[in-house]
Amino acid sequence: MSELEYRALTEEWAPACRRLELSIFVHANPDELLAEEDFRAYARTFPEGFFLCLDGEKLVGQAGGIFLDFDFDHPQHTIVGITGEHQCGNHDADGDWYYGTDIAVSPDYRRRGIGRKFYELRKGLAQKHNRRGIIAGGHMPDFVNHKAEMSAADYVEKVAAGELYDATLTFQLENGFEIRGVLENYIEDEATDGWSALIVWDNPDYSP
Repeated sequence: MSELEYRALTEEWAPACRRLELSIFVHANPDELLAEEDFRAYARTFPEGFFLCLDGEKLVGQAGGIFLDFDFDHPQHTIVGITGEHQCGNHDADGDWYYGTDIAVSPDYRRRGIGRKFYELRKGLAQKHNRRGIIAGGHMPDFVNHKAEMSAADYVEKVAAGELYDATLTFQLENGFEIRGVLENYIEDEATDGWSALIVWDNPDYSP
């Protein structure tokens, strides 16, 4: 197997990033996913927060995020609302949290440690800049198989307890995240009916 390379986003990768985005989130509204111009804006706004995984000259994974403040007393939000224009317009260089906006890995490259490496890079960034941790709206792809008999809140509770397996949420729990609730209408997605899990990783090295 070839050696995978990780690097920061630059504008010339925008078309490839868009293609990967569309190939992964097939049930989502394409208009709510990152467009080429969004990736270019990201590369200008906060390239350090957006990681690419390359196999030679082929893009096989991407993971983005921005710094922002977060109100846990009023946690409900949508991905479009919290991230702003181009899904990076609300980046605040002094924000307390790294907010994960996007993560995608090509199906052909799964089980090669790319997702785990992305989380290591995100955690390293949060620690380097002394942020409180990482927040994201966790996609829950296997909820589609259970939504007829239980609510999203019940589903994530069962995943957190280990009673149900979710391809994404279970992986995030294994990487040190906690589920702090559910987000309604987080993204337009017919499979999950718009539900996502609010997931949080607290930086153990954070110093106020």
